[in-house]
Amino acid sequence: MSVAAIVLAAGRSTRMGAQNKLLLTDGGDPLVRHAVKMAVLSQLKPVVVVLGHEADAVRAACAGLPVSFVTNPDFAQGLSTSLKTGIKALPDNIDGAAVILADMPGLDAALLDRLYAAFEAEPAALAAVPVHEGQWGNPCMIAAALFPEIETLSGDQGARKILEKHRAMVIEMPESSDAATRDIDTPADWASFAKK
Repeated sequence: MSVAAIVLAAGRSTRMGAQNKLLLTDGGDPLVRHAVKMAVLSQLKPVVVVLGHEADAVRAACAGLPVSFVTNPDFAQGLSTSLKTGIKALPDNIDGAAVILADMPGLDAALLDRLYAAFEAEPAALAAVPVHEGQWGNPCMIAAALFPEIETLSGDQGARKILEKHRAMVIEMPESSDAATRDIDTPADWASFAKK
């Protein structure tokens, strides 16, 4: 099964204030480079990074990684535009894609590979999501059969509404850590993460 990775790195970080959260670092890689690197280290191929806000700086933060970049000119209109931009950049023969948020500091390649294995084991599945303490998390893996429905999305929404509509065909993969449900949106989120 051929499953790509789409790393969504186009957002404006409005809740973070003046700083682009994707460029934050606690001494290691910037958030965006960490997410992209984990995608590269996983079994997912190819890896497409969707740029938008401060595109040049975000691209520079990922320098040297074997990925392709695509710019979403409509990133200010919300998440759906970046998701659609990423899907359009995929090869025609792809079976699905993992949609990865670039602001998840706990993401690792092992989580991506477990999600891929769960998705691959159920050929009829339309999606796979990690579940932590009863809560759906990210990344989500989406079958190519759902791509036309994703084209109907608008504004600042991701694929969750579509996945909930097809819930019976969504694999829920138990995840013991909070890596799948923790992202960085505010200065308080970052302060909490950086203290660990």
